[in-house]
Amino acid sequence: MKIKNENNICIITGGAGGIGYHLSEGFCQKGYKVVVLDIKKHNELSLDIDFIQVDLRSETEIKNSFSKIAEKYGNAHILINNAAISTFHKNIEDISIDEFDDVINVNLRGSFICCKEFIKINKGETYGRIINIASTRWNQNESNWEAYGASKGGLVSLTNTLAVSLTKTPITVNAISPGWIQVDNYDTLTATDHSQHPSGRVGTPRDILNACLFLSNIENDFINAANIIIDGGMSKKMIYND
Repeated sequence: MKIKNENNICIITGGAGGIGYHLSEGFCQKGYKVVVLDIKKHNELSLDIDFIQVDLRSETEIKNSFSKIAEKYGNAHILINNAAISTFHKNIEDISIDEFDDVINVNLRGSFICCKEFIKINKGETYGRIINIASTRWNQNESNWEAYGASKGGLVSLTNTLAVSLTKTPITVNAISPGWIQVDNYDTLTATDHSQHPSGRVGTPRDILNACLFLSNIENDFINAANIIIDGGMSKKMIYND
């Protein structure tokens, strides 16, 4: 069965900036109707993209945003949980419980609530996709990234369980774990930056977009509960200090 992309409603959290911006524009260019949920507009989104301001810390704001989508479109087919506090790292002795909670609340709890609301408005459809943008930090990490790593590890685990829980629905649930993805100033990267990757280059947002488009394809419904690592092979590489 073929479904035209223009009939597919794609919700992207954190879709106004960073990798999310490129996902929003990429899906829009492929003919999907894109709805962005973000706390603010970081870039000029195409006029064809709907924007709803929402703080993922707030259950009420998330529910209200999905109600608006249901009221306007009646349904939704794709949810990409991309929004995250991704630049925060702090020494374990200095990080406060409130700061830790903030990362978890946005990255994991907010994604969980979005999943619940998406499942409701996808009910009755014959096609559905949830794609959780995790990180290679769910498994490999550096010091002082406890909050972020824990949130992304939780997101991978959530992906696994949701896929099983939604067995009787048409929704598949997969995660994508990006490694080093350079959103801006790619030309400032050094030869060393690129050469340390087995693929010979640092990643770009296009690499994540391509994977999301692939998973969103209606014919790819046998890919389920997967965590696709997109890091140029870095997480398979043993690195020793000379």
